[in-house]
Amino acid sequence: MQVGAPPVPRITASPATATFTRLLHKPAYIMYPGEAMGEFNLDEAIRKVPDFPKPGILFYDITGVLVNPEAFGYCIDRMLERYRNVQLDGVVAIDARGFLFAAPFARERKLPIVLARKGGKLPGKKVKKSFQLEYGEDEVEMHEEDLATVRRVLLVDDLIATGGTLRAAADLVEESGGTVVEIFSVIGLPFLDYGGTLGDIPVTTLIEYHGE
Repeated sequence: MQVGAPPVPRITASPATATFTRLLHKPAYIMYPGEAMGEFNLDEAIRKVPDFPKPGILFYDITGVLVNPEAFGYCIDRMLERYRNVQLDGVVAIDARGFLFAAPFARERKLPIVLARKGGKLPGKKVKKSFQLEYGEDEVEMHEEDLATVRRVLLVDDLIATGGTLRAAADLVEESGGTVVEIFSVIGLPFLDYGGTLGDIPVTTLIEYHGE
């Protein structure tokens, strides 16, 4: 199924090399290729797997980035450039591939990482939030004592589809008294309307795809 979406205005580079930030469903920030570092064709590193996990779905596979040191390094470098002057005191990483992008970024910035895990994965005292899937319900949880140590956080994931997991994680941060400064993801699928789920939280992606 092909689903269209309006293009982001004023993008002069290819979607594979532009960084997008969305605020209230409008582009709020664009880091143009070459503005701070060299161009890299991230689209070529992302594997496209048809009919997975079910027929008619085109799966955007981030493992093609992870197996490519240049592509992975490019993603981390863009994160560091994007948030170089942004005040943060913690990173919330989404289970599970979000951990991989959050860890090197947090190490460079000397920030603590709070894991947002699927239900039943954390051993200590935790806070939980349920959210709806297309068929059924899922849950995200964090250690309560870890969450209490961070106030201004960056949420990190590898791919944003409907945004349900990130919305639940953001709610837990806010309910603990913290603030989600921004959400970062390598891939965004705006045709699945994650903007409607995430509301007014700014979102930065390195590449967006506008249909399956």
